Amino acid sequence: MSHEVVFAVPGDLATPTGGYAYDRRIIAELEALGWRVHVLDLGSEFPRPGPAALEEARRRLEAVPPGRRIVIDGLALGVLPEAAISLATTHKPIGLIHHPLAFEAGLSPSEASALRLSERAALAPMRHVIVTSPSTARLLVADYGVPTERITVAMPGVDRAPRRDRQASETISLLSVGSLVPRKGYDILLEALGRVTDFPWRLTIAGDRSRNPETAAAIEAGIAAMNLGARVTLAGAVSEERLAEFYGEADLFVLASRFEGYGMAFADALAHAVPVIGTTAGAIAETVPAEAGVLVSPDDVAAFAEALRRVIGDGEERRRLAAGAQAAAARLPTWAQAAQAFAAALEAVR
Repeated sequence: MSHEVVFAVPGDLATPTGGYAYDRRIIAELEALGWRVHVLDLGSEFPRPGPAALEEARRRLEAVPPGRRIVIDGLALGVLPEAAISLATTHKPIGLIHHPLAFEAGLSPSEASALRLSERAALAPMRHVIVTSPSTARLLVADYGVPTERITVAMPGVDRAPRRDRQASETISLLSVGSLVPRKGYDILLEALGRVTDFPWRLTIAGDRSRNPETAAAIEAGIAAMNLGARVTLAGAVSEERLAEFYGEADLFVLASRFEGYGMAFADALAHAVPVIGTTAGAIAETVPAEAGVLVSPDDVAAFAEALRRVIGDGEERRRLAAGAQAAAARLPTWAQAAQAFAAALEAVR
């Protein structure tokens, strides 16, 4: 039992987002280290479950044999404070926070405040909390009252990508990766791109369109309104193999996120030696060094457009940033190293 853990996730572990991808890889690497991992599905309604879904998730958690370690993904944990408090008396609950729910874009002030209070209450009884970046660790200490000594940073790993010689082309290939949700800032990206249509570029957006249908519809409407339909492709959720092909074909990774608890897509861009234009929101600046990309303040259309103009229009600058991305990738952890940090946190909970 010393190397056994229950991994509680909300819904299908195959869901195509960075958080679920992290969970999948950590589980696989833990098993490679000799851990027995039991995946527990808490239901698909999170982070906005109804009363019946909440009760069912609580029931599933409490059905776990007493004394077990239970890692609870933050997408569910943040709205399960009562269950978290109850579990602390019978089990060894461990929180896994990709990014606090209250920092999701598009929330009203009252919704954000309610989520912050709920998450704070749910985190308080955790034996330990695992986060994916030093930035998120500082946030939990400052805003959620989690003691520093109860936090472990287990940054996502990257798969080292084979170096590819990109074919020279007059049209610059841009890539964005992330679900079509307000936090990813696609509205800012498209408005900024609308200001640089005098340059030859094409954009591919790879991301789940079903998580927020209203945002997906607004993005489609924005593309049509700006007459960018011939330049922008909404690829939807794609396989990991197809995503690797997209990175291999890209000249530039672009994403105007309003917050990232880590930013796995940014790290994957570096792993493929793709230079980045992004924002300073959340942990992005910890992931993307200055020599690998250009980062501007979130929600600043003019600054993002100027960064696009500067990098799209200067091949030498793109080559310099690509070299910086490749160097930065060598400093990122592998998934095996990420799992070792995760396992050390599990071992500390006895």
